[in-house]
Amino acid sequence: MTEPNWLNWTRELQAIAQTGLAFARDPYDRERYEMLRALASQIMAEHTTAPAERIESLFEGESGYATPKVDVRAAVFDEQGRVLMVREISDGGAWTLPGGWADVNLTPAENVIKEVREESGFEVRVRKLAAVWDRNRQGHPPAVFSCCKFFFICELVGGTAATSVETSEVGWFREDELPDDMSLARVLPGQVRRMFTHARDAALPTDFD
Repeated sequence: MTEPNWLNWTRELQAIAQTGLAFARDPYDRERYEMLRALASQIMAEHTTAPAERIESLFEGESGYATPKVDVRAAVFDEQGRVLMVREISDGGAWTLPGGWADVNLTPAENVIKEVREESGFEVRVRKLAAVWDRNRQGHPPAVFSCCKFFFICELVGGTAATSVETSEVGWFREDELPDDMSLARVLPGQVRRMFTHARDAALPTDFD
């Protein structure tokens, strides 16, 4: 899925305004950056169903130097070579690799271990960083903010299957039996299949895009 130009332009305008407001001290400069942020909101509202006021409120909640958000995903494999997936309640029960937004004061690897525990009940050990992908260039559905996705190959070390407030089912899948109803905002079928390749060949270098 290719993102429309207007979304790329709007995202960049918002980032310029956010970073400008973080450093500008002159009141006239701040006023100009606020106008730029409002313009970005209006452009996005023109192409979506959300009102400009709601979008601007979302943009106002972002402060400091604008950087991509960080999402972590775990490709956990068992002894049968199956990958662990969970049903995401907030996405209508669609399947995804365990993961989510990275929390502060934890490394990316610590974050992904925590996410697996919270969403599936299993304990894992990180083996390698398999991929660092720009979400907006991978074919995910369009999103407001820029995001880098970290995919880790993990091995199962303990725990038992358990759902959470975020997940409704836990399952294991072979490469030729991946579910059709994936949460495409979180993972893509091609990304999951690539994790099988990395699991089979630990010497593969980390993918970057």
